[in-house]
Amino acid sequence: MRAIVMTETGGPEVLVAREVEPPRPGAGQILVRTEAIPVLYPETKVRAGAFPFPAPLPAVFGFQAAGTVTELGDGVDPALRGARVVASTTGYGAYAELVVAEADSVTVIPDGLATEAAAAILMPGSVTLALLRTAAPAAGETVLVEAAATGIGSLLTQRCTALGARVIATAGGPAKARLAREHGADAVIDHTAPDWSERLAELLAGSTVDVVFDSIGGDSVQPLLDLVTPLRGRIISYGWLSGAPAQLGAAELILRGLTLTGCAGTAWLAEVAGQRAAALAAAADGTLVGTVDAVLPLAEAAQAHRKLEERVAMGTVLLRP
Repeated sequence: MRAIVMTETGGPEVLVAREVEPPRPGAGQILVRTEAIPVLYPETKVRAGAFPFPAPLPAVFGFQAAGTVTELGDGVDPALRGARVVASTTGYGAYAELVVAEADSVTVIPDGLATEAAAAILMPGSVTLALLRTAAPAAGETVLVEAAATGIGSLLTQRCTALGARVIATAGGPAKARLAREHGADAVIDHTAPDWSERLAELLAGSTVDVVFDSIGGDSVQPLLDLVTPLRGRIISYGWLSGAPAQLGAAELILRGLTLTGCAGTAWLAEVAGQRAAALAAAADGTLVGTVDAVLPLAEAAQAHRKLEERVAMGTVLLRP
């Protein structure tokens, strides 16, 4: 079968299309013939060596794939045969025509939701629902969504607007700012501008932000602290687009009566996994509306990674076997 093999850690060029032996499902596993493979931002960090790869190299790359279950291992519910699913792997093996996954890791795609749409929405949708449960934004509150043109950022903007919150979004450049407005943002600030926090203060005109969804990390939150509502302001830190988590000390939060929730680690990943079925259901009924930037041939996996790292993608990038 055709697959994308990671030969070593490094740039996108280490992702190479090769013919490999097709996998076979073991006990408790299923085999999926893939139709759409989402390219996820965290995968670019794994490929680059920022996080350890969970298998000896070279190995087939990829975290998730959507398609049809064609074979069952021992002990698997027969009802899964022929089902359309999004499969989540243990960190490798998904960039391929055939993918083996644990049966309890798959999410069945609801009727009425296209396979490509399911592949595109599962990760950003499940993270978004987990973030909303954590932050609990309410009608009338002011919410700041950083990097609102990303998959998660756009969904947060949509849902917070629908909940009746005032959404101030940040985005890098005019095209992404337009996308954030299309998703319902009341105002958009270019976070690549050095004085963007001053622009936020002008927009607030003496009011404050109740919830900050921080996907940038690094020093991005530091200038915002005095603009967050004292005693009930919530900073939800879930991304490191800057390359590092939010750089804050406990005293800086305590003296302002603020909370920062770090969305990472085993418990957080379990929370996100628990939202997968709900994310697909929400996509099926139109509550969550994802955006697909491009659908590329499987062999162009390296190009897909470049699009994400150069931040030119305006939505999810999919690979098609």
